[in-house]
Amino acid sequence: MVTIIVLAALVIGFFIFASLYTDYAWFAQLGFQQVLTTRWIAGTLMFLAGFLGMAVPVFLSIGLAFRYRPVYAKLNSQLDRYQQVIEPLRRAVMIGIPVVLGIFAGLSTSGRWSMVLEYFNRTPFGKTDPQFGLDIGFYVFELPFWRSIVAYSSAVVLIAGLAALAACYLYGALRFGGREVRISRAARIQLAVTAALYIALQAVSLWLDQYAALTKSNSLITGAQYTEVNAVIPGREIMAGIAAIVAILFIVTAVIGRWRISIVGTGLLLVAAIVIGGVYPWIVQRLQVKPSERTYESAYIERNIKATRDAYGVSDVKEQNYDATTEASSGALAQDAQTTANIRLIDPKIVSDTFSQLQQYRQYYQFPDELDVDRYDVKGETEDTVIAVRDIDLDGLSSAANTQYNRAFVYTHGYGVTAAFGNQRASDGKPVFLESGIPSNGALGDFQQRVYFGETSPAYSIVGAPKGSKDVELDYPSGSDDDNGGNATTTYSGDGGPSVGNFFNRLVYAAKFQSEQVLLSDAVNKDSQILYDRDPITRVQKVAPYLTVDSDAYPAIVDHRIQWVVDGYTTSDAYPYSQSQSLSDSIAGSESSAYRTDQVNYIRNSVKATVDAYTGKVTLYAWDTKDPVLKTWEKIFPTSVKSVSSMSAELLDHVRYPTDLFKVQRSILGTYHVTNANSFYSGDDAWNTPQEPTTTGSTDTDASAADTSTTTNALGAQTTTTASKANLQDPYYLTMKVPGQETAYNLYTTYIPQQSAGANNRNVLTGYLAADSDAGGAGKGKKASGYGKLTLLTMPKTDNIPGPAQVQNLFNSDTTVSQELNILKRGNSTVKQGNLLTLPVGGGFLYVQPVYVQSTSSGSYPLLQKVLVAFGDKIAFEDTLDEALNSLFGGDSGAAAGDSDASGSGSDSGSGSSDAGSGSDSGSGSTGGSSGSGTVDNDALQKALSDAKAALQDRQDAYADNDLVAAAEADKRLQAAIEAATAAEDGS
Repeated sequence: MVTIIVLAALVIGFFIFASLYTDYAWFAQLGFQQVLTTRWIAGTLMFLAGFLGMAVPVFLSIGLAFRYRPVYAKLNSQLDRYQQVIEPLRRAVMIGIPVVLGIFAGLSTSGRWSMVLEYFNRTPFGKTDPQFGLDIGFYVFELPFWRSIVAYSSAVVLIAGLAALAACYLYGALRFGGREVRISRAARIQLAVTAALYIALQAVSLWLDQYAALTKSNSLITGAQYTEVNAVIPGREIMAGIAAIVAILFIVTAVIGRWRISIVGTGLLLVAAIVIGGVYPWIVQRLQVKPSERTYESAYIERNIKATRDAYGVSDVKEQNYDATTEASSGALAQDAQTTANIRLIDPKIVSDTFSQLQQYRQYYQFPDELDVDRYDVKGETEDTVIAVRDIDLDGLSSAANTQYNRAFVYTHGYGVTAAFGNQRASDGKPVFLESGIPSNGALGDFQQRVYFGETSPAYSIVGAPKGSKDVELDYPSGSDDDNGGNATTTYSGDGGPSVGNFFNRLVYAAKFQSEQVLLSDAVNKDSQILYDRDPITRVQKVAPYLTVDSDAYPAIVDHRIQWVVDGYTTSDAYPYSQSQSLSDSIAGSESSAYRTDQVNYIRNSVKATVDAYTGKVTLYAWDTKDPVLKTWEKIFPTSVKSVSSMSAELLDHVRYPTDLFKVQRSILGTYHVTNANSFYSGDDAWNTPQEPTTTGSTDTDASAADTSTTTNALGAQTTTTASKANLQDPYYLTMKVPGQETAYNLYTTYIPQQSAGANNRNVLTGYLAADSDAGGAGKGKKASGYGKLTLLTMPKTDNIPGPAQVQNLFNSDTTVSQELNILKRGNSTVKQGNLLTLPVGGGFLYVQPVYVQSTSSGSYPLLQKVLVAFGDKIAFEDTLDEALNSLFGGDSGAAAGDSDASGSGSDSGSGSSDAGSGSDSGSGSTGGSSGSGTVDNDALQKALSDAKAALQDRQDAYADNDLVAAAEADKRLQAAIEAATAAEDGS
């Protein structure tokens, strides 16, 4: 048995060691070992402090009670039996109980290392709270520390007191006989002093609670309101004083031996707690404040508004009235020609399948479900692009190829990126690629295309070999290397992971990943490295544990490399008077709950991080240099964050305003754009972000399931709501001109009135929020002066500008549009209505929605075939955006759209057919799509497209006449035309 226990302990110890050793190797390889060692040291010291802080007082308390026990006390028979049982184990109990309690306390405190380090490295905010005049840093860094100290000390004293009480009773120092209680002098002193310490700590806790009132969520706002300021806070000061006096009375009891005065004092404290802490505030709130709540709370609402706008970084939002017109007059877009030319038609949420079918090439590659939007300089012009990394997908391997060896050594990385113009489409509805093929080529120039660190990279890969060794890793399908089945191979030459070149490292990593491949495979050599924790967000989160990381990492071609750009936030839930909300709910767009564990009321985009897709190198840049929280962590980890001055100009060109931060800010500004306390209280101008119209309208796009949730506020009131979970309309990136500003890359969202579910909802535009997302253009290490500026366009309350849901309903209910959409849906085709964009152009708001058609057959993909536009209550539905705008604005919009080169092709070019968008993996090196401007010079392709157009028209006419035979014949001709078009394009 002993041998088994020893062996089990050795095995457990080895696995613990392997975990610690591999963690250190990972951090050291990245150059962030200081982060890990600081955490280890701080956590260890906190464990020791928690262990000793609990174990020593409990041990001393039990020891003192035993040492000064009455030796000749007459015990009853039951206690005598207890002593006889415990006496042989007394030493073990006296040591074991404190040790066990100390371990639990140490484990609890070790997780608070970050709070302690923040306290000792705190940085002032330079702003004070309106109630006590203390620096905001006191609430963020100091108050949590002192409250934790008091709470921990109270627990220690309470447990030590209970242990002493039990020991005193067991050894006769405390005896009960009828109504008589006898206690020895030593026990009286020990218990009275312990009680005095405990009550003194409660006095300190009550004193600190008055400051905590400034961050407490109340029914109306976060922060102390009239009742808290005039009843609760003074009451806590009084109660703290009473508690301090009662603590002194217990000291007197310890000296003179009279319990009566301390017991009476404790009773008075309890009565005061009920009267001063409960009854009096209730009377003030119910009888004084409630009848005239707006008057009494006005000053405190103003405090909340100011603090909230400061804490969420929206105090400098530029608000301007926008009296939008609804009249679509000829030439209205002449002043917005640049915005019109950049209107994005390619929907990154829809075209993933299109990218996959045209550019995936092999089943072991994949594109993300939602692509990213960025901008690139193409021939001297900045173009909005939809871009995606071609990442590895081990789940796509066939059963024969899905072996441990292949997963660990062969299929190690993705390859290249694919990018399409956001504002263009080919004549057949495919995207116009500016970067395509494998290896990819195009407008993005030469760059390292191998993606060893991506969002779907394998859990681990083993790479690297001595020079001259045979390449083992599959690089990309080349179609020319017969020795490798038509695949190019490679050997990793970067420095991306810890070495597994020696037996010991192989052993610990075999234990970590529980894989014999690491230890036994002959593919592991002296130059081998193991790559793991490869997701960019995971890597940033590990090296910067103090950051909340954005949910979306996006790729950018920077300095001839693929770099993942990740935004990091510093947050706090302790900013006085700032409104608290759930971070995850704000980002997801679902109802917020007061019981979420991720409540925040302060946020800054303090760090921009990059992760090299080839080497995995993580670089952190201090983006918000004024953020006190970041300054504090820079003191803790002084070498981990670089200055913005070291960011290259090319990297700055791809930095954008983060989506998650923008979602949090738009949630706040929906209410806190109102700066008048009376209007804020009445809620007459509160806004909401509209629901995603393509999932709430009658479209074929998959809708989020309805979600019924019950939320409880701080007062216990429950509200049950039914809504589409996480279904708010997403913000969009567009290069456009916000009224009163220059054209820039912006992130925007819209607002509609805030209203109760089930009411007669008015879906009209009330506001339009845009954030300048252009950080580049000023040179190396310099942020553009306009970056991050928020502009809020507010509509006059008398205007009725249609909101997204109204416009979507206008599209879907229009007879002509509905008829054409229904025709496109017939047969085995589906229609997908893309993102509904809202642009402040032409003196009003222009809505643009691309319409995609996709066959239901296997291997199909969406093709952009139609465009819906609206201005006021007027709509147009044409083959191209350029045609739609001209139709909408009296025959001449005054500006050309980005798809003007595709005019005349229209939806009839392969849309709606049984094989519309049908595709398969193309051969290596082909674009699998359309490149250039979208024009086609191939005569055979033009003829095929013309035949397809005629066949589709015939099919539509046949369906209109209910002639199914003619429709089937037209389907065959359409399929043949599409196949001819595909063949002609591949051969062009």
